[in-house]
Amino acid sequence: MQRVTIVGLGLIGASIGLGLRKWANEQGQRSSLEVVGFDIELLHQNEAKRIKAVDRTTWSLAEALRDADLIIVATPPSAVPEVFDAIADYAPDGAIVTDTCSTKAAVLRWAAERLPPRVHFVGGHPMAGKTQSIEGADADLFRGAIWVVTPSLTASREAIETVLGLVQLLGAEPRFLDPAEHDSYVAAVSHVPFLLSVALMRVTSRDVAWREMGPLAAGGFRDTTRLAAGSPRMYRDICATNGEAIVRWLDATIAELQDLRTLVAEGSEAALGRLQERFEQARDTRLEWATQERRPGELQHDASSELSQLSVGQHLQQLFLGGLMSRRRPRLRDDGKSSEKR
Repeated sequence: MQRVTIVGLGLIGASIGLGLRKWANEQGQRSSLEVVGFDIELLHQNEAKRIKAVDRTTWSLAEALRDADLIIVATPPSAVPEVFDAIADYAPDGAIVTDTCSTKAAVLRWAAERLPPRVHFVGGHPMAGKTQSIEGADADLFRGAIWVVTPSLTASREAIETVLGLVQLLGAEPRFLDPAEHDSYVAAVSHVPFLLSVALMRVTSRDVAWREMGPLAAGGFRDTTRLAAGSPRMYRDICATNGEAIVRWLDATIAELQDLRTLVAEGSEAALGRLQERFEQARDTRLEWATQERRPGELQHDASSELSQLSVGQHLQQLFLGGLMSRRRPRLRDDGKSSEKR
């Protein structure tokens, strides 16, 4: 039996579990796959078992990691160093480790510092989510989404292929990115939008007229402030691990807002004309971007991804379930003799 351990049973971790179990059932692999879950929150453990995102849970992280073939770390970034330390102590030789954190440079650095050479780390970030936690878990959450893959320098080819197989069996599309590039990109398209959402929510809700203003807010306000409902701890950790990139994009955004403020305050025909030009540019750019978005399930051919050249139907089991056990390194018994993992 292949064992996948998911550390962290929030929205992402539970959705991965549901997706794995769904795929295993469809492929007739149910009896050969065990999904073990660990979370420090009892409610998350119980809910994960109730919705059948995992086969079992345990209160011991060490127990969850023992005999795991694939370990998925789906915790907030601040918890990753502690989890990596536990993996170093308890994960078996040859285990493959991946994560789902929204920042990658810090996680890759922690992996290099804390994980031993006997395990293989391949960083990851699924570009999908909701403002809900485990109550929003969905087996199809990642379908059609980009899943960024950032292998460590010491990751084996087999480990990378295994993570790519996981990504595709969950319906996502793998995309290789340099960790620093990833952090800069997501700061612009994910982290700063959250901070703008928070700022607007705070400015309006603290006004003395909020009680009368709130009922007037319609779709535009609701859409713009939706991200403010996200996990405060997760975004705190994101700011702690991606501060430099966030500040750079924030500075650019503040400068643009200041320019817009200047034009609005001036109010002349010339200023209003320049405002309209900016509005038109933004509208046209967004329309162009929206029309170029991928259709769900349409594989993008990433030149750095060999998986884009493979037939998923033919190779999925080889890349994921079928190949894990054969890739495990021989382990040493106490008497020094080599023995294969049970």
